[in-house]
Amino acid sequence: MAHNRPRLREHGLSDQQWRVLRVLGEHGTVETGRVAREAFILGPSLTGVLARMERDGLIRRERDPADQRRTVVEATAKGRKLVDKLSHAVEAHYQWMEATLGKAKLQQLYRLLDELIELEQPGAGPGRPSRRNGAAPQAEAPA
Repeated sequence: MAHNRPRLREHGLSDQQWRVLRVLGEHGTVETGRVAREAFILGPSLTGVLARMERDGLIRRERDPADQRRTVVEATAKGRKLVDKLSHAVEAHYQWMEATLGKAKLQQLYRLLDELIELEQPGAGPGRPSRRNGAAPQAEAPA
């Protein structure tokens, strides 16, 4: 993100707002819980992010017609235009990383990052099993 952050700031976007727009750009109209999960934003924080984005005309929120207890979000034309514009620059950076590191190293990096994200999930951590392997880490024997 450090490479792309200046471009985001030029358009008045925070990292979180960009992640929301990417999710909406990929999936269209999305239930807010799914936005939170896919954008890696906690629910209470997402509420504030969406409020600012709605104020800025980037998204539209409404009750889910199929379930009035839920809220769905979609990008406005302005939000979709930003996704289109910025996605090309972000994708170009990913292509550069793949060309520089090589496909195998980049895939290894993604796997390691996925493992790190999994470790951060509730229930994982020292002395507790992670959801990935179901086993608690083994303590190292003293030397």
